Amino acid sequence: MENSKIEWTNHTANLWWGCCRVHDGCTNCFAAIMANRYGFNLWEKDSPRRMIASVWKDIEKYQKLAAENGEIHRVFIGSMMDIFEKSKPLIDHKFNPLIEGESEFWNTGQLRDKLFNEVIPNSPNLMFLLLSKRPSNINKYIPKSWKSNPPKNVIFGTSPVNQETAEKLIPQLDKVNGFKFLSVEPQLTDIDFTIKMKNGKMLIESVDWIIQGGESGHGRRPFDVEWGRKLRDLCLEKGVPYFFKQIDKKLPITEDLLVRQFAFELIKKVA
Repeated sequence: MENSKIEWTNHTANLWWGCCRVHDGCTNCFAAIMANRYGFNLWEKDSPRRMIASVWKDIEKYQKLAAENGEIHRVFIGSMMDIFEKSKPLIDHKFNPLIEGESEFWNTGQLRDKLFNEVIPNSPNLMFLLLSKRPSNINKYIPKSWKSNPPKNVIFGTSPVNQETAEKLIPQLDKVNGFKFLSVEPQLTDIDFTIKMKNGKMLIESVDWIIQGGESGHGRRPFDVEWGRKLRDLCLEKGVPYFFKQIDKKLPITEDLLVRQFAFELIKKVA
């Protein structure tokens, strides 16, 4: 989607539609709810994923727009999928299975490889936000060259929602070379980001940017604004850019939490 409504990105892009729930943050997933509403069976572990054929032209358009304006635009991959999910079979927009030997693509891994090997290297004015609830898979699926020489226009992220997921997912993300961020949304409990990992670093010290927010939509779970103030202050202390997204889309953001910083000053040299 061009000019995304997600406050921390310029655009969203999805290579496919579908995923499966992996932790408490997925309970009220809007993408799964939307798929079920339309009768799309895309949100089970063994179900196929629906290919979005228009994504390549969309990304090309975003690159052209950013280049014309001499800017770096953020592209979130992806709001309807997890880029580091294990490869799944594909169906087209009419729900026909895509078959090996008959289609250019027939599984999600091939789409991911095209993004990594062809599209990202040719999109210097785009910063790709690769957000995943499966950071342990990142080093399995990125190109081998990225492990020692990560691209400057990629930032890898994960989404902890409580203490358990923070202590599990952030150390996994820390093993990835390159820029890294956290999307702490929907935050469901208080989280202590000063806990140290096995390498001696605090959880917060492993990332370049932190986004925080509560849950929105029907059945949303409550967010305590004190969690926001606590993380905002810790980010200030540690020099980590901090972006507060929302309480729940209903309650207005308190003036002291209207902090919307980006990590991308360190990446202005990309283009």
